[in-house]
Amino acid sequence: MTPAARLSAAIEVLSDIGTRRRPAADALKDWGLAHRFAGSGDRAAIAGLVYDTLRRKASAAFVMGEETPRAVLFGMLRCERKLDVAAIARLADGGRFAPAALTDAEGARLEAASLDGAPPWVAGDYPEWLDPQFAATFGDERAEEGVSLASRAPLDLRVNTLKATRDEAAASLADLSPTPTRWSPLGLRIVLSADARSPAIHAEPAFIKGMIEIQDEGSQLAALMAGAQPGEQVIDLCAGGGGKTLTLAAAMDNKGQLFATDDDKRRLAPIHARLGRADVRNVQVRTPRTAADVLSDVAGRADLVLIDAPCTGTGSWRRNPDAKWRVRPGALEQRLKDQSGLLDRAGALVKPGGRIAYVTCSVLAAENGEQVRAFLARNPNFSVVPIAEVTASLGERAFLFRRAVLSMEEGLLMTPRRTDTDGFFVAVLSRQR
Repeated sequence: MTPAARLSAAIEVLSDIGTRRRPAADALKDWGLAHRFAGSGDRAAIAGLVYDTLRRKASAAFVMGEETPRAVLFGMLRCERKLDVAAIARLADGGRFAPAALTDAEGARLEAASLDGAPPWVAGDYPEWLDPQFAATFGDERAEEGVSLASRAPLDLRVNTLKATRDEAAASLADLSPTPTRWSPLGLRIVLSADARSPAIHAEPAFIKGMIEIQDEGSQLAALMAGAQPGEQVIDLCAGGGGKTLTLAAAMDNKGQLFATDDDKRRLAPIHARLGRADVRNVQVRTPRTAADVLSDVAGRADLVLIDAPCTGTGSWRRNPDAKWRVRPGALEQRLKDQSGLLDRAGALVKPGGRIAYVTCSVLAAENGEQVRAFLARNPNFSVVPIAEVTASLGERAFLFRRAVLSMEEGLLMTPRRTDTDGFFVAVLSRQR
């Protein structure tokens, strides 16, 4: 396909997303099935155009003065990919398979390409209803933080120290040019261009042998800062597919006992194969039952309970740019109830002197600091562990990391703008002895 034909395809996919209100991945999959002549490179390029447009949907519409798929795509090409008007006109020339030629009005808008006077939620490309939440977290810097959340995410890998060192893993992936992550001592990063196909990591020998897992650096750091130690009794209360479970198990050097569970047994399905591939031997997977508490035998005995809490996912918008336009106030309300219940459940599982690590991939104060304050008000026998202690596991990186994050009384917040990671909130709470 020509570059111009790819633009037409992206407009078609964006129209489908808007008309049918469906996830971008579903619309792209259906387009690919209906256009089997498109090669893998074409599909990757079209997906890149669609996702970049969704990242900049609000600002591109503001620049163009309208919200049609065509308008926001052209606005994205100007503002995100930095194409000049002449380059866009060459792609949209009305030729075969190309979008219709630029109008004079479109050309003028693209030439100006100004966000002057745009409100923060437009300049930052996030939903207007979330502006009070962003203001509560970031204040006058909320537009800049929103822009960083709209950027493309790199591909981060975590090295499984039960199987390899970081240098050994990097050597096995040399053709992908991985570089060490800035903060995580376990991480490798692969930076991809806008039109690049994601490398087939799952087919790499290093992955098959259990040397690496795909995991954002922020997620790695959150699990490391939970502070799991060899020989401890640890519970991963929202284990899902096991990403943080694997990180905890490696930190424990396969010593002690790690219980992994989740309210939704379907999310646990991938964990079994991942544990085997990673050579993890200290994990018990507790699959939930209809009427039984699968953790009743360890109540009050845990050294550490990790809550990777269900949340709005605002911190992961770099990887799910269409999700930010689909999140609704009702979803936030439900997540707040879920988080509160999980914190209370964790409080009953922790022994005196034990810890709760509360983690979200959200930047919203309501899901982060406010939840911690409410839990402490209900449970005065818990207190916040100082950030200096929480970050100690990062070694020589800890000091600069503490200067980079957004610190608050309840915990710390990573963001793409501050730490070049996804957005993660981490709070560690200690139960009095």
